[in-house]
Amino acid sequence: MIPSPHILLVDDDPEILELLQAYLDGQGFRTTPASDTAQARDVLARDPAELVVLDLMLPGESGLDFCRSLRGKGQTPVIMLTALGDTIDRIVGLEVGADDYLAKPFDPRELVSRIRAVLRRAQPADAPPPEARAWRFARWRLDRVARALTRDDGHRAELSGAEFRVLDFLLANPGRVVSRDELAEALRGREHDPFDRSIDVRISRLRQLLGDDARAPDIIKTVYGEGYALGVDVERE
Repeated sequence: MIPSPHILLVDDDPEILELLQAYLDGQGFRTTPASDTAQARDVLARDPAELVVLDLMLPGESGLDFCRSLRGKGQTPVIMLTALGDTIDRIVGLEVGADDYLAKPFDPRELVSRIRAVLRRAQPADAPPPEARAWRFARWRLDRVARALTRDDGHRAELSGAEFRVLDFLLANPGRVVSRDELAEALRGREHDPFDRSIDVRISRLRQLLGDDARAPDIIKTVYGEGYALGVDVERE
């Protein structure tokens, strides 16, 4: 029997926690609620989760800071819950490593759909075959099985799951312009909203990690009106 995925729900609103727990449990997930990040850490210490649904506004330590700390320890997927219209907060959430976001109020059915999509992308079965284990480019190596980005001097850059997928897609398509629609499809499995800046945020974050000058990037170049393209050679391992 396949075990139910464990979902950690972090929100300081008891009504939202109760609603989400009842709905997600009914959809075949195993959930644990936490009203703040201290409780969330206790849960993760004794029962690691396959995914965290994390409210942005929490008492004490914020959801953003907690997401940042999670990303520094591993690649547990995070779906961030934000207030409707808080575009800047959503962008910051993506920058610190959230895999997706959902604005309140939301339909629980959409959250289930997002959870399942993120979990599918995080499955080890999605790993590429041995002949495509890694990419080498511009003094960096991206191990596609371990999902590790390492510089030639040994420095390791921490990637979120979404950042890995964007970089991997670009490296798998050297020599051509990759549109935002293609990246959105690879990232979330749905069409790109022209007003959604999440792709641009991922690219900006990757440039920071790679030491690529945002004003005159050499590795990930912007092709205005079309998308992005690699400006360096890529070797397959």
